[in-house]
Amino acid sequence: MTTPDSSALRAGRAQRILATLATTLAFTGVVALSAFAAPAAHADALDSIARSGVVRIGVFEDYPPFGSIGPDMKPEGYDIDMANLIGKTLNAKVELVQVTGDNRMAYLADHKADMLLSVGETPEREKVIDFSQPYAPYYLAVFGPKSVAVRNAGDLAGKTISVARGTLEDLSVTKIAPPSATIKRFDDPNGAISAFLSGQVQLMVVGNDVGATILARHPANDPEQKFALFSSPDHVGLNKNEPRLKQKIDETIARARKDGTLNAIAVKWLRAPLPADL
Repeated sequence: MTTPDSSALRAGRAQRILATLATTLAFTGVVALSAFAAPAAHADALDSIARSGVVRIGVFEDYPPFGSIGPDMKPEGYDIDMANLIGKTLNAKVELVQVTGDNRMAYLADHKADMLLSVGETPEREKVIDFSQPYAPYYLAVFGPKSVAVRNAGDLAGKTISVARGTLEDLSVTKIAPPSATIKRFDDPNGAISAFLSGQVQLMVVGNDVGATILARHPANDPEQKFALFSSPDHVGLNKNEPRLKQKIDETIARARKDGTLNAIAVKWLRAPLPADL
């Protein structure tokens, strides 16, 4: 899974930094305590899944199009399809564990979940968990109507572009936009999106998850993705020292990429094929 550059932005950033630090420290503490208290014999996660016939997968249910509650009141999205694919590979029933950004690392450490989906790889997280190969793209991109020809940064010349002020979207497009481009900054992402949908600007910069939702809900605006700016793909997050489970997940992802299953999931939920470099 951005606020204006004001005192509120600084406070919000500080809160997010503190929350991330607290979550990481808490997770590290749980891991250290577990290592101290655990018996010498290590219970292999893959064997545990095989014995129980159940794999518990942590997902967001408020993060469309990766995870949300559908009209039938059942979870749906990219990560739900991915979870079912993993369950099929492991010959196990999938138990979706609803998580939040604050609790999911602790859920993994406490073995309330066998793995997590939609995890971005960072140096801090690498110290406490392992990562599968990437299975889903996450990136910032320029979106606009099909009638506006834009293929690269140079084509932004003379265009109007909406962004949420002070965000990564703002920083990324400001860095590459030609001097003649007009970047209109709004106090929050909703303002930037509304400006695009109402025709106040020609283009907008948002994450591919937000962009996919807009493509699905506003066909009258005839929007499409133009080009990507910044990439941070999603991985399956796993506890350390589970090489057999990690290998099984990596094999699942490689096979799904090769046979087109992952691409079909991406087109279905993100309205775009998998990037060639995923």
